[in-house]
Amino acid sequence: MVYKTSGVCSREIHFELDGDIVKSVEFIGGCDGNTTGICQLVAGMKVNDVIKKLEGVRCGFKPTSCPDQLAKALRLATENK
Repeated sequence: MVYKTSGVCSREIHFELDGDIVKSVEFIGGCDGNTTGICQLVAGMKVNDVIKKLEGVRCGFKPTSCPDQLAKALRLATENK
């Protein structure tokens, strides 16, 4: 799945789910070290657990962040099933 981000440095998030498990995540753009770390940390986690942990995380004065955008992408993906 592909999610177009908004309000952050990354442009897109590519992710794959296996049922309710996050199989893989890749950020296009953004802070490479941080986004790579997020991807490695959430791989294998339950979607709802990732959403709970990352939703609402802010980047400085921005109202959102790359982790928050991932939570939005996962919520959207699970609501559309």
